[in-house]
Amino acid sequence: MSTKYFTLLTNIGAAKLANATALGERLALTQMAVGDGGGTLPAPDPTQTQLVNEQHRAAINTLSIDPENTNQIIAEQIIPENEGGFWIREIGLYDADGDLIAVANCPETYKPQLQEGSGRIQTIRMILIVNSTDAITLKLDQSVALATRSYVNDKFSDATLTGTPTAPTAVSGNSSDQIATTAFVTAATDEVDAVLAKKLDIAELVGIPLPWPQATAPTGWLKCNGQTFNTALYPMLAMTYPSGTLPDLRGEFIRGWDDGRGVDSARALLSAQAATWIQPNIENNTAATTIKIDNVDSTFNTGEYSAVSNLTEYGHDGSRARSYIRPRNVAFNYIVRAA
Repeated sequence: MSTKYFTLLTNIGAAKLANATALGERLALTQMAVGDGGGTLPAPDPTQTQLVNEQHRAAINTLSIDPENTNQIIAEQIIPENEGGFWIREIGLYDADGDLIAVANCPETYKPQLQEGSGRIQTIRMILIVNSTDAITLKLDQSVALATRSYVNDKFSDATLTGTPTAPTAVSGNSSDQIATTAFVTAATDEVDAVLAKKLDIAELVGIPLPWPQATAPTGWLKCNGQTFNTALYPMLAMTYPSGTLPDLRGEFIRGWDDGRGVDSARALLSAQAATWIQPNIENNTAATTIKIDNVDSTFNTGEYSAVSNLTEYGHDGSRARSYIRPRNVAFNYIVRAA
């Protein structure tokens, strides 16, 4: 059976290739065209200077040497989905001068248009056998060439970045959709760190009683109600309360430790102190007591004692006449940070 589909150099192509080889120059291939052959499958003719009925011409996408046969050149073109509406039966390869260098026929296929309800990206390949591939090169217009998936995969099989990429830093106030450089990110994080460094770390609050306005302590906090805690689970809290027991501050006031001042001496830290009475010297005294009030410091019927007159003494039977001394207050729930 004779070969039905084949590729050959045109007379012009053979002459140009021989001349380039002899002069040590290169023949620049730039474009590929397809045609419908005038409605029938044409037979490539070396005397051709154009296709029988050209339908589409565009830049070559790739020109490579067959890795299994170094005398075979593979030219490739991609026809996008928005081009079509014609049959493909013939292929032509052109140089930078617009001369037809090689011509081929192919199994006929229809290239549809999107308007027809179907569209596809068509890849056209021409394989050309030459004596030497050194004299042939690809002159590529990157602005119009398309790349196949296999071409991209071959070029970027190893996506490792090399070198140091750079980019402009966005202007302040106009950076919502712009790329930030490493310098910008570093400066921004340093600024945030500087601000946070001036803030009180919540870890530093561990063990400090804080008033809380709700009955239930928030997550990570414990109520100061005399409860015990796991010192292994909360080591920082255990440094403040080594006994593993929190003080019971329910219904209690917190008083500053005397620390040698002598106002409230003989007190240990976290020690409790009972309340005092209005008249502690007569509390629980079952005997009748006479309390005498004189006017040594101030005369009655004057100033703050203007409503008092002729008061010298009164009797007391020893029972408790007043409650504890207590200032006005608001009830809060004391809690501590557990960590």
